[in-house]
Amino acid sequence: MKPRIDGKLFDGRDIFYFDDASSSLPAQRKQDAREVAERPATAELRYDPLTSEWITVASHRQQRAFLPPAHVCPLCPTTKDNLSELPDQFDVAVFENKGPAFGPAVGEIDQPNGKRFGFATTSYGRCEVVVFSPEHEGSLGAMPNERIRTVIGAWMNRTAELQQVEGVVQVFPFENRGEEIGVTLHHPHGQIYAYPFVTPRTQKLVDSAFGYQGDFFGDLLAFEAGSKREVLNSDSFVAYVPFAARWPMELHLMPKRAMADLSELTDAEADELAVVYKKLLEGIDAFYPTPTPYISAWHQAPMISGREKLRLMLQITSPRRAADKLKYLAGSESAMGAFVGDIAPEDTALRLREVIS
Repeated sequence: MKPRIDGKLFDGRDIFYFDDASSSLPAQRKQDAREVAERPATAELRYDPLTSEWITVASHRQQRAFLPPAHVCPLCPTTKDNLSELPDQFDVAVFENKGPAFGPAVGEIDQPNGKRFGFATTSYGRCEVVVFSPEHEGSLGAMPNERIRTVIGAWMNRTAELQQVEGVVQVFPFENRGEEIGVTLHHPHGQIYAYPFVTPRTQKLVDSAFGYQGDFFGDLLAFEAGSKREVLNSDSFVAYVPFAARWPMELHLMPKRAMADLSELTDAEADELAVVYKKLLEGIDAFYPTPTPYISAWHQAPMISGREKLRLMLQITSPRRAADKLKYLAGSESAMGAFVGDIAPEDTALRLREVIS
């Protein structure tokens, strides 16, 4: 991957270009030709006294693009007929979200400090969009290893920098893929959220790890590796369907070496991860005759004391339970958070091993 190229968009947002190692694109990129404008105000963060969780209220997000046709796609390179979010050609590009749930203001959020009802503060943080390709159609798993390596390099770079932003507590790279998941843009892309708090799912994981007498993640990896649920085992990574999978298709990946986040990958590990990640995404898509909707979520250690006890983990989930059926979160799952598994994890792992091999 070549050195990052930095730029600015019409309203002052940052944009970063990450080019493939073999890219022939120029070192200079065109400026945004759109008229100068102001960004929306930072959203509001409200405290839920029922769960002790934070809820972002970002009304400006109602105006975001919804499944636009290809000729006006905001993630394609700019043309004279489509002044998009990408002013010039690129391999991989990362830019600040036009309608963020967190930010653009940054800082330490206020805490309730005993006030249970009606407490609100500013939704500090940052939201970025990661565009995997200038091509409007396609998927990350179908791209060459070199491009996937460039995407991983972008995640590593952004994780390292966003963790240094004032008030940022947790950095979350992810991809929503498929209309069934709720994507609003077909162009292959993902996002990065930089939260000003530890998210609820991560807090449960932290509690589990910190309450365990021993190396929680090391022992978890030892339990899953070599089991009937193991899907892929490389020099540096193990992929498996978890013992208590919630979703019809759920696939986890962990590094064999303890590391807290993507920024700690060595170049050799990142190269290997590109190959492994491609195999996993290809396998998910080969599971059924048509492409599989999924959420690919990189769980990274939050910026808290004791984060060295935590380990980077990828969790890919899909609601697809058959070629023509989806799992919908109804009463038990949505209202109570009590999941009912539709498919035995061992059966899912067996099928994934078959399609990946």
